[in-house]
Amino acid sequence: MIERTTVRLPIDLLRRAKRMAASEGRTLTALIEDGLRRVLSEGGKGSKRTRVLPPISKATGGLNPGVDIAHGSTLQEAEDLDYVRRMRSFD
Repeated sequence: MIERTTVRLPIDLLRRAKRMAASEGRTLTALIEDGLRRVLSEGGKGSKRTRVLPPISKATGGLNPGVDIAHGSTLQEAEDLDYVRRMRSFD
């Protein structure tokens, strides 16, 4: 049994769907039917998007010699010295 229904779609989505259906030589109804069958056959799993992870640094090294992470003042001093070195490179 086939039943008629009204579906409201955003105009840009409808235009893209019509173009795709025409390029594949089939009707808009067939395209929508195939799409619904796909979504329903997933069994409510939802869309599984591939998670994109940020790049992982391959840098080696560590703290500069003499830097004690237990004391914030030594970290601040190391940052200050690094800043001074970078500023001198611009001269």
